[in-house]
Amino acid sequence: MGYPKDLLSSRSIIKHGLYALIAPEGLVNNVIPGFENCTISVLGSPKLGASFVDYMVTMHKDGKNSDGFCGQKDVESFVYVLGGKVKVSVEEQNFILEESGYLYCPPGTKMYLENLIEEDSRLFLYKQKYKPLEGRKPWVVSGHANHIEFRDYDDMHNVHIKDLLPTDLDFDMNFHILSFDPAASHPFIETHVQEHGAYLLSGEGMYNLNNEWIPVKKGDYIFMGPYVHQAAYSVGREPLTYVYSKDCNRDPEL
Repeated sequence: MGYPKDLLSSRSIIKHGLYALIAPEGLVNNVIPGFENCTISVLGSPKLGASFVDYMVTMHKDGKNSDGFCGQKDVESFVYVLGGKVKVSVEEQNFILEESGYLYCPPGTKMYLENLIEEDSRLFLYKQKYKPLEGRKPWVVSGHANHIEFRDYDDMHNVHIKDLLPTDLDFDMNFHILSFDPAASHPFIETHVQEHGAYLLSGEGMYNLNNEWIPVKKGDYIFMGPYVHQAAYSVGREPLTYVYSKDCNRDPEL
């Protein structure tokens, strides 16, 4: 990386337990056992106040995780392909995923990843503890987000959303893609029990986090804790679009 060329500064903002904006230029590499020829940065985690863990993974040539990812009886996982081409193996099934491809693994199931190209493949990787519900059990789900049609968000024609996972009660979380046309916004500032980990796929905007308006752009990561004010405006010439997780379908525990 070499010597700095200017005064040290950062766009990143960290408010433990509330919210975080993590800009890509400040990420450092973390060693995660089992991953080979990969560069990994831990994004959201319990140390930040999240109930889940998000990772940014760059798989270089021959990159893989021979030991598998997760697999604990109470941990579920999810991967979203930001670019490149990977093989994802789950039990005896193999899935070839390219940009916008994704796969969900239910608890107790290991996920094996392998880069299939000479160039880098980039992944947004997630895990969290599954909250069981009597008589319900999630299953392996895979697809490509680019093959799913957007629908209007809250009856607004300039804000669009798509669900990546089934909305059945078997699932205690979901991943969505939310997209704002230029100048579009949320209909109101949200305050809710759910938390989010979001990766910005495109565009620029202003994001309200805990009633502070913060500039955001493609490549940023945002953690939003429970009950934190949140809303966005899209600015610039292209849609503000992000993929994000959300806990759902469960009654809060006492």
